[in-house]
Amino acid sequence: MKQNHSLKIRFSVFLSLLFSLLILCSCSVNVNQNGDSESALQKDMLNVHFLDVGQGDSIFVELPDEKTMLIDAGENYHGEGIKNYIGDCGYSKIDYLVATHPHADHIGSMAYIVRNMDIGSVYMPKAAANTKTYENLLESISDKGLRVTSAKAGLTIAEESDYTINVVAPVTIDEDNLNNSSAVIKLTYKDNTFLFTGDAEKKELETITADISADVLKVGHHGSTTSTTEEFLNAVSPTYAVISVGEDNSYGHPHKETLALLEEFNCMVYRTDIDKTVVFSSDGKTISVKSGEKSIKKAG
Repeated sequence: MKQNHSLKIRFSVFLSLLFSLLILCSCSVNVNQNGDSESALQKDMLNVHFLDVGQGDSIFVELPDEKTMLIDAGENYHGEGIKNYIGDCGYSKIDYLVATHPHADHIGSMAYIVRNMDIGSVYMPKAAANTKTYENLLESISDKGLRVTSAKAGLTIAEESDYTINVVAPVTIDEDNLNNSSAVIKLTYKDNTFLFTGDAEKKELETITADISADVLKVGHHGSTTSTTEEFLNAVSPTYAVISVGEDNSYGHPHKETLALLEEFNCMVYRTDIDKTVVFSSDGKTISVKSGEKSIKKAG
């Protein structure tokens, strides 16, 4: 009996060790260039996160070389949530920070991001706003000793062997309508393309001369009729469209006319008020989509 009991103990210990070994193998950890430990992910993937920040915009991009880009940062109560979301993805640095234009629903939390994260380069159009939110952002940039690069048509933010980030607008600054001074960004990764339009309206979109064809379109101005037109969709010809919008917002976004037009173009539409945070993943040839990810909670 003692011998059998001893064998059972040894066998139990063996199983325990084997199970532990399997767990270690299946949860291997690497360290990305930002110095953060993260679960091992498939290499050479592009991940674009359209964050649910309510009635505002914020897009976090994991580039194939493990650099990062953040386009806009929602209202001023989302900073901690955005930072935590990015941290959960395994990053503490934003290599390319883009403020599309100075409206609070796009730059409200950007000062918090600048103050609380490691920032590489900052890009903003030369469109100023006489608001405390805008002043806070400029102050946070200055306090960190960063400089702002003017985001305008023709600027290349990044040009690597397998991806490029280009600014296709604004061509000119519209001081009377800051929406029409939005930085419009085209991201190309091998065969796949993304177009981020900020709040650009018809007037600005009509000035773009660059190739704006894209697989994924961030619909301009939260789905308002002031932005998306038939001519514009003909030029982009997107397969997917993402509308960043708040639930039951007072603006009536997205407008039914915009939704009908996107349907006419056979776009697969995702909305952050319904689908929450939406993540597109690309290997450079094919795109997969995951929706229903966590929303960015308001601070407090």
